[in-house]
Amino acid sequence: MASLKEFRNRIDSVKSTQKITKAMQMVAAAKLRRAQESVESARPYAARMGAVVGNLSHSMTDQPDAPQLLVGTGDDQTHLVLVASADRGLCGGFNGAIARKARELISDLIKQGKQVKILCVGVKAHEQLRRMYGDQIIDVISLREHKHIDSNIAGSIATRVLEMFEAGEFDVCTLVFSKFKNVMTQTPATQTLIPAAGSLDEPAELPDLGGACYTYEPDEEEILNVLLPRNLSTQIFQALLENVAGEMGSKMTAMDNATRNAGEMIDKLTLQYNRKRQSMITTELIEIIAGAEAI
Repeated sequence: MASLKEFRNRIDSVKSTQKITKAMQMVAAAKLRRAQESVESARPYAARMGAVVGNLSHSMTDQPDAPQLLVGTGDDQTHLVLVASADRGLCGGFNGAIARKARELISDLIKQGKQVKILCVGVKAHEQLRRMYGDQIIDVISLREHKHIDSNIAGSIATRVLEMFEAGEFDVCTLVFSKFKNVMTQTPATQTLIPAAGSLDEPAELPDLGGACYTYEPDEEEILNVLLPRNLSTQIFQALLENVAGEMGSKMTAMDNATRNAGEMIDKLTLQYNRKRQSMITTELIEIIAGAEAI
């Protein structure tokens, strides 16, 4: 059995760990509040942008000169899977859930005979996918040097995706990320970015014009040529914000559980320490009493 000194060292070590996890929980809680506000503020814009693109594309999907970003290349043989995760751990099963969702998608595509390319946004996605799909990973984009996620970061990622698409390196682009619901719930999700028409779960709801006829100036094609790249950047930006909020929520929960577990371990070690100390005191008293009786 461990000595009293070893028990004290263990208790002190666990107490130090408990202080760290408690501090990390408080930091995550503060960041979560800001991240949640950012997500809730960005959602209406992203949803409205998707609705505008959907309404404009309603009359363009069947046109031969429709933008490729809208209708695709006419093929779906090569898929780009954009996996967005966190750059750091200690956030429970947040990164693992995203990786599992990505593996399911990639596995299904490979079974269908598709060629898959993976672009990881976040180091943890790369760490969890490289064992099985290391050959398919084309690059890793780390966000560690960025303290805050802004539209410029999403814009650079969107530019990278657009350059690959224009170079004919893929036909379909799918984004894998975690959708934030609340502190306890973050749901992995997928979204088709290219073609943009594939991201619409259902046809866009057309407004009631009351018999009026609207003429676009410039025409729908020119508007879509401007809006589609911007919509791509907007959807990526929204996904990154969802990830940040989900990461902070998961980290706060994980650190709270770790703090509670550390407290339980301290209680257990303290009980063992007291029992050991009591046993040693009892043994010493018996030895003293036995020695006195022998005299």
